[in-house]
Amino acid sequence: MGILAVLIIPLLVIGISGIVYIYQTVVQVMSKSVVRNKVVVITDAISGLGKECSRVFHSVGARLVLCGKNWEKLETLYDALIGVADPSVTFTPKLVLLDISDLDSVHEVAQEIQDCYGCVDILINNASIKVKGEAQSVSLELDRKIMDANYFGPITLTKALLPNMISRRSGQVVLVNNIQGRLGIPFRAAYAASKHAALGFFDCLRAEVQEFNVCISTVSPTFIRAYHGQPEPGNWEASMWKFFFRKLAYGVHPVALAEEILRTVSRRKHEVFLANPTAKVAVYTRAFFPELFFAIVAAGMKEKHKVLLLEK
Repeated sequence: MGILAVLIIPLLVIGISGIVYIYQTVVQVMSKSVVRNKVVVITDAISGLGKECSRVFHSVGARLVLCGKNWEKLETLYDALIGVADPSVTFTPKLVLLDISDLDSVHEVAQEIQDCYGCVDILINNASIKVKGEAQSVSLELDRKIMDANYFGPITLTKALLPNMISRRSGQVVLVNNIQGRLGIPFRAAYAASKHAALGFFDCLRAEVQEFNVCISTVSPTFIRAYHGQPEPGNWEASMWKFFFRKLAYGVHPVALAEEILRTVSRRKHEVFLANPTAKVAVYTRAFFPELFFAIVAAGMKEKHKVLLLEK
């Protein structure tokens, strides 16, 4: 009896591991089959995440329309995809020049996108720009530029492609957002405001188009980190600011995020939040205990200022 009891635990571990492996394999296969032959538009395809999304969706047989504002980089991405692709299971990507912050050209480019295959099944709004600085030091001109790129650009392109999805009663729009669409972090007021606005718009749109079988998905990582390395330490290395905000800065790798976007599309999930435990605690604290959250942020700012004064 004693030997049997000892063996039960490893057998259970092996059994559970096997079930998890089979489940993940089935999900992966289903993800590939759902996306195959679908027309997938990726904005800012030349960014780190854009390249990984292009690779992932191209490898599973999607018909890609890759958008970016630099034609040479788009061609480089095209060559990279074609160079490793199996032509029997993939489609040749189509390239479209698009600066999402140039609102006057978005409608014209949207028509060019639709002309590629006659329709769009999946739109991945990936393009955005960042700015860092004190709120009062960032010019209104730069505020508007951030809002154009991160809010007006994606919604303008979405509105241009949406009628075709509604008429076909099929389609999905994915917004790649950020944790700053949920909470504001000091020195990123313009960026956080644009991400809050975008999240609010797509949350409303989700309810409006659900009856037409159009799915709206938002994917919000903490940050999208570089391929190598960790965030640089700040001048506030020894403060509680380090614990709170440097933990928030440990973002998601572009490869992992691209694979999560594929799963989000295949399972038509409405919302995905990718974050480490510290970031999740911050979001929930902001939602349920706002005064505590504001107190922590204020304390962190005071400590940062003290460190800066000591260094002068």
